[in-house]
Amino acid sequence: MTERDKSLQRTALLVSTMASFLTPFMASGLNVAMPVIAKEFSLSAVALGWVPTSYMLAAAMFLVPFGRLADLVGRKRIFAAGVAVFGIGALLSALAPNGVSFIASRAVHGIGGAMIFGTGIAILTSVFPARRRGHALGINTAAVYVGLSSGPVLGGFLTQNLGWRSVFWATLFLALLVLLFTSLKLKGEWAEARGERFDGLGSLAYGVGLILLMFGFSRLPSLFGLSLTAAGLAALGGFVLIENRVASPVFDLRLFRGNRIFAFSNLAALINYSATSAVSFLVSLYLQYIKGLPPQKAGLVLVAQPVVMAVCAPFAGRLSDKVEPRVLASLGMGFTSLGLALFIFLAPGTPFLFVYGGLLLLGLGFGLFSSPNMNAIMGSVERRHYGLAAASVGTMRLSGQMFSAGITMMIFALFMGRVPIEPSVYPLFLRSMRTAFTLFALFCAAGIFASLARGNRPSPPSGRTAPLEMPAPRL
Repeated sequence: MTERDKSLQRTALLVSTMASFLTPFMASGLNVAMPVIAKEFSLSAVALGWVPTSYMLAAAMFLVPFGRLADLVGRKRIFAAGVAVFGIGALLSALAPNGVSFIASRAVHGIGGAMIFGTGIAILTSVFPARRRGHALGINTAAVYVGLSSGPVLGGFLTQNLGWRSVFWATLFLALLVLLFTSLKLKGEWAEARGERFDGLGSLAYGVGLILLMFGFSRLPSLFGLSLTAAGLAALGGFVLIENRVASPVFDLRLFRGNRIFAFSNLAALINYSATSAVSFLVSLYLQYIKGLPPQKAGLVLVAQPVVMAVCAPFAGRLSDKVEPRVLASLGMGFTSLGLALFIFLAPGTPFLFVYGGLLLLGLGFGLFSSPNMNAIMGSVERRHYGLAAASVGTMRLSGQMFSAGITMMIFALFMGRVPIEPSVYPLFLRSMRTAFTLFALFCAAGIFASLARGNRPSPPSGRTAPLEMPAPRL
């Protein structure tokens, strides 16, 4: 390996890691600010749920199309544009005058996030050989968890001392920093599928299906909600038909039909994110409403989970280069299930040590799951599908997050109705929270079987993991 290759790997890891820190930092910092935002904009519990959901919905809609576009026109180009759009979303959020405009600005954030999610991991996989891929992905995943861990602490400090809008000013500064490093330091371009056609019709059907499905899910169990949900499923069915007929699909579904590791690893990711994504949102509300903690102290409690994730992820990623990823990922799913089960018993008098214990178990579980699962997915596809594979992981994450948020909003609507969270509805809030954690724990426990079902990764004829040849960057 030449010094130029090593330099390229270091730069790609730096840029991708900075971006991987940026998006979760903003999301976790915002979780702590939710009660303050709800009060300023007079948002009900259901409307408050749309603050993270609008972001996730926009990101999920655009992630697959942008992942495919990155394979066609260049991953660095889409990545840099995504960081810029993410920064614009931060600016709009900081200046939002009301709840509607704030939720809309979060959708802009989501579009930028989609462009980042579908390219950062693909760039890393393009420049690192197979024998070092797990190590690089582990470091990248650790950056996600460092962002998650610092978000509640810094977000709580900023919200309490400078107001919630300062969280977005800090995010804007970080986005500009990432964009500067990408422009000046990351040399070259990667577009192994250049020349193939872009599937616009499939992208449209995919986006419309997700919008209808999520809006319908938030309105269940009403007849209107059922109708929207059915229409969304029909649109996604049309998307599948389109993808099976076009020569260059936006999402090559053959990867799921003919690649067992790819299919079940993605399913495991979907289940894991569906079961865990609402945890920070729910526990943050519990700590501030039920326990009466200010945002800064609530952030210090929530930081326990991502700190453990950040410690475990590099170790698990490196280990997945030598040990079967399905073993590590399945073990992680088991720990996650136990952590979720503990939160079923949260009550007004629950000691903080119990809360910490649940967060630590969740951190250990997700730290063991994420890097090995990502390594299994990225190692199971050809180079020209790296952008699509990274987008598929992001889609599973965001779809899981939307499902988790949708379940939470539906439970809030059923138990509390569309009212603000006030002392009079605290008992109903606790019942809603326990119901959600019960469903999430059962769902995650079932996901262990999906993780185990993927099978072992194939070995090369030599019996050891062979490095991938590194193509010269396209200048």
